[in-house]
Amino acid sequence: MSLLYAQVHLTLPAWVHEAVDMSAVYPGDEDKVGLAIALSARNIEAATGGPFGAVLFGPDHRVIAAGVNRVIPHSCSLAHAETLVYMLAQQKMQTPRLNALTAPITLATSSQPCCQCYGATIWAGIDRLLIGARSEDVMSLTEFDEGPLPADWIGELNKRGIEVVRDLRRDDARAVLDAYGQAGGDKY
Repeated sequence: MSLLYAQVHLTLPAWVHEAVDMSAVYPGDEDKVGLAIALSARNIEAATGGPFGAVLFGPDHRVIAAGVNRVIPHSCSLAHAETLVYMLAQQKMQTPRLNALTAPITLATSSQPCCQCYGATIWAGIDRLLIGARSEDVMSLTEFDEGPLPADWIGELNKRGIEVVRDLRRDDARAVLDAYGQAGGDKY
């Protein structure tokens, strides 16, 4: 068996670029999470991935990067909405620590980050984390296992300078998860 070239190529669905207005201003936390939830809903409607969306915002409340879950289309367990957003923003800003250049950096996500995305959030240079659905919503409405987090995961993020705001448009985020679960969760 030959080795593959040492390259990874992950893409977003083309519709993401059309759905996100990079010049728009999203001043409120609910507006920011609303965009992440809209992306998560569109991702399952378009059958381009799982029911998760994430958007990274700069201090001007404009989008730096947006992403959706692409695990199954890319056969890559790392292709979560949050990790794709971090990678896109890091490439765009040419820094692994996003708030090293400008702050605050805010991540809005349709659902609470899983254990993988939690770890990535600590290292990516995020100042604020805005969350729609909770992990218990994800696990009760879908077949996803969100993995273990520290008992005081919010406190651990706070200790690292990351403010956490939960339950923003939670019912809307839960509705997307429920639709995905009710449809059989085709594991996009």
